[in-house]
Amino acid sequence: MTNPPSRQSVSSGTTFEDTIGYCRAVRIGNLIWVAGTVAADENTQPVGKGDPYAQTIYIFRKIEKALGEVGATLHDVVRTRMFMVNAADFGEIGRGHGEVFHDIRPVATGVVVNALIGSEYLVEIEVDACLTAAG
Repeated sequence: MTNPPSRQSVSSGTTFEDTIGYCRAVRIGNLIWVAGTVAADENTQPVGKGDPYAQTIYIFRKIEKALGEVGATLHDVVRTRMFMVNAADFGEIGRGHGEVFHDIRPVATGVVVNALIGSEYLVEIEVDACLTAAG
């Protein structure tokens, strides 16, 4: 019998992890999942208030950092999910996504939701990655 792949977790460093029971990212074997991420800084303060593009770029930088902690890059991302509170923001959110993933082109989903965890957050993004995706 072979041993299952080891599980590697990345902490976001927030107090919510223990309360809610989650982590920023998980890697098992060559697969990586990054939790829904909002534009909150290391002190859980909102970044880019009122600016869906700025929030999107900030979120992808946070996601990029989490991926790096498990040996991956944005080039390994195979799926993105963008949850937004206003469909009218999709153009700016999409512009940010396009700048980050122009040549990578993961599959992408955009969903309009009633609310996120705080009224100042306009978008929440999660990604899935596979270390073999970039070849």
